[in-house]
Amino acid sequence: MTYLALSAVFLAIAAAAALLAVRRGERVPALALVAGGLALLTLTAVFDTAMIAAGLFTYTDAHLIGPRIGLAPIEDFAYPLAAVIMLPALWARLRRNDDR
Repeated sequence: MTYLALSAVFLAIAAAAALLAVRRGERVPALALVAGGLALLTLTAVFDTAMIAAGLFTYTDAHLIGPRIGLAPIEDFAYPLAAVIMLPALWARLRRNDDR
């Protein structure tokens, strides 16, 4: 299995959670999503590059699609993206249950 295929699974689950939240009328401020997304993607680029440079882990090139940001393969950015998509949807859902 490639890292891209594994990342796609996480993104699909996050997208399903967000779609369910939208269909139920739950709202999350767009500015919060953008700000959180930029912060997580920046931190991923910085710290993944630092950890790879330090030799804490490596990736098999055969399982990567190629592009990198710093030393971090592009597939590594799917996980923070999934978090930015899924966690606000879950937060909105849990907050809605507290209001009842």
